[in-house]
Amino acid sequence: MSKLTVCGPNILCGSVAISGSKNAALPILISTLLLNGESKIANVPELTDIVTTIRLLRSLGLKAEFSNHVVHVWGTRDIRHIAPYELITNMRASFLVSGPILARVGFAKVPYPGGCAIGSRPVDIHLKGFRAFGIDIRVEHGFVILKSDGPIRGSRYNLEFPSVGATENLMMMASLAQGVSILKNVAREPEIEDLANFLNQAGAKIEGAGTDTLRIEGVNQLNAIEYTVIPDRIEAATFLCVAAITRGDVILEQVNVEHIQDIIQILMRVGFKLTIMDPRTVRIQTDGKALKGVTVKTEPFPGFSTDNQAILMAVLALINQKKSVMIENIFENRYMHVMELKRMGAMIDVTGSKATIHGVDHLSGTAVKMMDLRGGAALLLAALAADGETILYNIHHIQRGYDHIVRKLRLLGAKVE
Repeated sequence: MSKLTVCGPNILCGSVAISGSKNAALPILISTLLLNGESKIANVPELTDIVTTIRLLRSLGLKAEFSNHVVHVWGTRDIRHIAPYELITNMRASFLVSGPILARVGFAKVPYPGGCAIGSRPVDIHLKGFRAFGIDIRVEHGFVILKSDGPIRGSRYNLEFPSVGATENLMMMASLAQGVSILKNVAREPEIEDLANFLNQAGAKIEGAGTDTLRIEGVNQLNAIEYTVIPDRIEAATFLCVAAITRGDVILEQVNVEHIQDIIQILMRVGFKLTIMDPRTVRIQTDGKALKGVTVKTEPFPGFSTDNQAILMAVLALINQKKSVMIENIFENRYMHVMELKRMGAMIDVTGSKATIHGVDHLSGTAVKMMDLRGGAALLLAALAADGETILYNIHHIQRGYDHIVRKLRLLGAKVE
């Protein structure tokens, strides 16, 4: 697909099943570089980023198959040490292969990664962590060249920022290092816990996942397992906001309610009714209460997720005569969707990391361009609530992160072609 056409406004109602987490599945798939034998990973979303990751694993010498949300991966000791440019530069998470390759081979040559252009997103924290483990690092012709002089030994490292990617990279490498590693100020996201659970079931010895300190005792080998990926908390937040912006009534199934408390609490502050039906089911409704503006700032987990910033902004833009403030503390270039929302009639002023949203009573359909994954989702939400026809271009961005989103929206009553 090259574009989507949405006819609005829509009031979306019904039930939707949330897919497996993209941000958990990617590092878990990459960590199979550490394993011996055949692994079966279930609840994997069907996304272009997942397909790219499978191609990456194959390019490094693994056999991998993907069908019906299940990935089979056959690990091998003979993995290649050079990651291909055309795959690494398509996706930020692909830099995660550097830690596993180092752990297995002791030498890795990896291009600087790509992904959404939402900020510089340097890999400096990864590289500083590698240096703490004695890894020699050079940058030549756009490649990061990493080399270990002998077996990798456990180390201590205090991350300067709780980077999710750096935490995952160092955790994977330390799993096969000699001795004990202590990583402090690490990321606490549920995806970190899921990766640690996967590795521990494969034979790793990782303690502290979900806290700010990891203790990792290296082991000699990791073996293949069967595993099920956690639900996608960002997709869950997106569908909560789908219901909110269209003033609908939607039940989300197959979620982990504990993982989406950030968006639940804010939508309740705005005035929407949310009911926790059980630990895996939540309902959102508009019950006639007056909606309010809010002030929100993005923070590392368990704070409000930067991935939810754009989709919440779309909701706040349609709370008539109410002012909201959004402060983006994670990425310096994550307001690229604002100009396109303004083309639809939103009133948003941006000064540095602060966006002031003056709610309006309606948005108007027009042609807009998606600039990144979550900003693209925000434009799709706005289109569902806007008057008339909206044409959305560059929809490959949302295909990177949302499993069959058009089909799911249609089941809730959206008019999307």
